[in-house]
Amino acid sequence: MADIENNTGEDTGAAPPPRDLPEPSDHPTLDKWAAAAAKEVKGRDLTWHTPEGIAVKPLYTAADAEGWDPGLPGFAPFTRGVRASMYAGRPWTIRQYAGFSTAEESNAFYRRNLAAGQKGLSVAFDLATHRGYDSDHPRVVGDVGKAGVAIDSVEDMKILFDGIPLDQMSVSMTMNGAVIPILAFFIVAGEEQGVAQAQLDGTIQNDILKEFMVRNTYIYPPEPSMRIISDIFAYTSANMPKFNSISISGYHMQEAGATQVQELAFTIADGMEYVKYGVASGLDIDKFAGRLSFFFAIGMNFFMEIAKLRAARVLWHRVMTQLGARDERSKMLRTHCQTSGVSLTEQDPYNNVMRTTIEAMTAMLGGTQSLHTNALDEAIALPTDFSARIARNTQLVIQEETGMTNVVDPLGGSYYVEALTKQLVDEAWAIVERVEAEGGMAKAVAAGWPKAMIEEAAAARAARVDKGEDVIVGVNKYRLAEEQPIDILDVDNHAVREAQVRRIAAVKAARDEGAAQAALMALQEGARGDANLLALAVEAARARATLGEISAAMEVAFARYGTQPTPVSGIYGGAHADDRRWQGLMAGVGSIGQRLGRRPRMLVAKMGQDGHDRGANLVSSAFGDLGFEVVPGPLFQTPAEAAALAIESDVDVVGASSLAAGHKTLIPELIGHLRDAGRADIKVIAGGVIPAQDYQALRDAGVQAIFGPGTNLVKAAEEVLRLLGHNMPPQDEAAA
Repeated sequence: MADIENNTGEDTGAAPPPRDLPEPSDHPTLDKWAAAAAKEVKGRDLTWHTPEGIAVKPLYTAADAEGWDPGLPGFAPFTRGVRASMYAGRPWTIRQYAGFSTAEESNAFYRRNLAAGQKGLSVAFDLATHRGYDSDHPRVVGDVGKAGVAIDSVEDMKILFDGIPLDQMSVSMTMNGAVIPILAFFIVAGEEQGVAQAQLDGTIQNDILKEFMVRNTYIYPPEPSMRIISDIFAYTSANMPKFNSISISGYHMQEAGATQVQELAFTIADGMEYVKYGVASGLDIDKFAGRLSFFFAIGMNFFMEIAKLRAARVLWHRVMTQLGARDERSKMLRTHCQTSGVSLTEQDPYNNVMRTTIEAMTAMLGGTQSLHTNALDEAIALPTDFSARIARNTQLVIQEETGMTNVVDPLGGSYYVEALTKQLVDEAWAIVERVEAEGGMAKAVAAGWPKAMIEEAAAARAARVDKGEDVIVGVNKYRLAEEQPIDILDVDNHAVREAQVRRIAAVKAARDEGAAQAALMALQEGARGDANLLALAVEAARARATLGEISAAMEVAFARYGTQPTPVSGIYGGAHADDRRWQGLMAGVGSIGQRLGRRPRMLVAKMGQDGHDRGANLVSSAFGDLGFEVVPGPLFQTPAEAAALAIESDVDVVGASSLAAGHKTLIPELIGHLRDAGRADIKVIAGGVIPAQDYQALRDAGVQAIFGPGTNLVKAAEEVLRLLGHNMPPQDEAAA
């Protein structure tokens, strides 16, 4: 055990301290058990409280599930599964969410995976595409081909699916902001492959409300964004009967820090809002509701996640009944699941194989219809062929070797699972009722309280991890003395962008310019009026208008939406109030303030088109609680804009948050702008998903500290204070 260490300084073989036992009951058999258990743990309580505040008892009996009838698989309310035979009849669809820089490379990857047993495609687009920019736009220099595939026109989409028959393959596309041009390109690519729209099978995410809450790859304000969703419902219900017009996503909520109850409640509430908008636009609820699907995250809380999927089906059946659906298919919640990205660790990354396996089993036992399993290196970079194969084969092994698929809902009837399912239904429904009482999810999102609730949960979780209360093996306990590097996929962003720029120029040179401009003008006028935007975009795509041009045509009518981060306060610091190290840090911040004549000031900068702001908001919250004056920079800044804000705000340090692999381009450019303005004294630190292989290049560029995924924020703060000239006294971590 010499190569691991316990962050508490305790013997790594020691058992965790026992908890209190329940009070004696009026049931003699239970009292007998309680007495025996009390003797074994010396009278302490074993009750566990989840992050949601749910008390989980150490023992469940029939009494806990009394009055709760989960029914049968395939029958309302579908608690036990949407099909009578579930996986005994047909296993879930194996998908791998992937996109690699260019359409050519992504196509080759898809074809290799399909040959190896994958059953459906799940497309990841780069951030420039998500945000409605062509690859030649100056705002996306560092984003093209990073974190997904660049799609600028129908020609890119045709290459993406070259040799993949779209009349035989189910295609899932994670797209929300630029959903109109992407879906139009997919439709036209299918047509030019000889596939009629009615034959196209798959799903478009098209879930904009969760973007305003957590992921932030929106383009337009909420109201026109909701209109876009209604237009897609109308078009697909009339022309694409096999295609799922929305995937209502809780995944990104949990990734942003939501508890399972919050993820469940807000996802169901989002679905309610979309259905109400569709009905308000004149659609028959039973004409489109059967093509709605869902998307949930599967984290490491095994039984909670199983119960969450079961509870989601119960809640959706209840919601759709209340909204007037008559067809049972309209009330049936079908879902895709993905194993958690946030549970993956940069440290000791081979542990991620076990985490993903456990989460995949969880999704199966919860009754998912399709599943993506994350690769072991996705906390650091896009997966390699090696890591993607392990992730895909995880599902194949479960399906082919374990016998798990031979029994329908094997956990059905478990006292614990049924009691937990009922409790999740009740807890989530209370939040849904609050949303409805306040006017629906669109108004709740505009008011900001769901996002604030999620950020508070994220800050509380970070504090528990940093204090060692929530154990992450290999990160805050059983840490390797020395990490060994692993091979990762590195995308040459400059080469990808240059190739995309050339293709855009070729597409524009070959098209009928008059026809393209006429189609774009019709789309612009349609956005000002009430014409169906997807129908108009299909015409523009046929005329070879680009993604950026189609997005810009609607932007003329709708404008581009932007928000300012508002980090929560008091959660992270409150959890550390009695910690001597934290108190020492606060004293250090005060000492620096006395020297400067003001509080130390930090800009937390989010550059590029990545909207994931969990890490940036956690840093802002923690440093604000310490006493820093924090300037939370707006999302989607260019390096020049971030430098200008840093200088204008007279900050002492810039914390650059990177999650989408643009760090090697964006952060050095920021440092260059500061130097050119004569402010090289402003210290730049970097945090987020940054592979260790890139650390030296960033240090050579002038980055003074780098904090990778899973960094303890208390330790990070100590380092920042040292950079600002305050020498922290050595701390006894075990005593702290």
